[in-house]
Amino acid sequence: MPVAFEQKERYRMDDLLAIMAILRGENGCPWDREQDHDTIRKNFLEETYEVLDAIDNRDLDGLKEELGDVLLQVVFHSRMEEEAGNFRFDDVCDGICKKLIHRHPHIFGDVVATDSGQVLRNWDAIKKEEKGQATAADTLYSVPKALPALMRAEKVQGRAAKAGFDYPDLDWAMGDFLSEVDELREAIKEGDKPHQQEELGDLLFSAVNLARFLKLDPEESLAKSCEKFMARFAMTEQLAKEEGKTFADYSIQELNELWAQGKERLAGTPANS
Repeated sequence: MPVAFEQKERYRMDDLLAIMAILRGENGCPWDREQDHDTIRKNFLEETYEVLDAIDNRDLDGLKEELGDVLLQVVFHSRMEEEAGNFRFDDVCDGICKKLIHRHPHIFGDVVATDSGQVLRNWDAIKKEEKGQATAADTLYSVPKALPALMRAEKVQGRAAKAGFDYPDLDWAMGDFLSEVDELREAIKEGDKPHQQEELGDLLFSAVNLARFLKLDPEESLAKSCEKFMARFAMTEQLAKEEGKTFADYSIQELNELWAQGKERLAGTPANS
């Protein structure tokens, strides 16, 4: 039987909260009622990435929809804690408002900040005070473990650099990267899997360090390489199909030649570029 709810031409925040309360209520949706923080944890992450896709694609209609999906996740988690008597959505709003006011003393107080660099320095100092971070190591440990590893590495390195622990220039960072390549080679020769994993991790970490010195986003750089690889893979497969073959019909040397032809066709450049 339908629940008592006024359907409207246009809804507001209070309506979303009311809908979630109905869905989680005694006569609500069985699926919504069964969920907890852990079961919908991945949904939050997926919806966030869909927002990023909409931004990258300059899809404003999609962005509006996906932001709504992210907002739903906030409301969903907040409703669970309201049912448990811990906090409500209003408390979430109250908390972020207070945080923004506190961290912008140059707007809501008497602190002077003449450029964005000073704003960020003030923000970091206030954040450390709020979170009781007494040491530089505390700031590193506060980087969320759930972040994608490349993003986490970048944040950890950035916070270490702010504490004065950093290479002086790009050449040092490149030297470290090449050193890690050699150490991985040695671990591969040893045949020691745990050591190989350790050295591969060190190599990836040093690659993130290079990206930081080059002022490049490692996640974005790797994402672009994935797209490039897929396009070249598809073209190479198309070339094989034109010859009436599959990849299994080629030697590795022939596949490399076919790959080079695919690169040439895609980019309109010499195959050895």
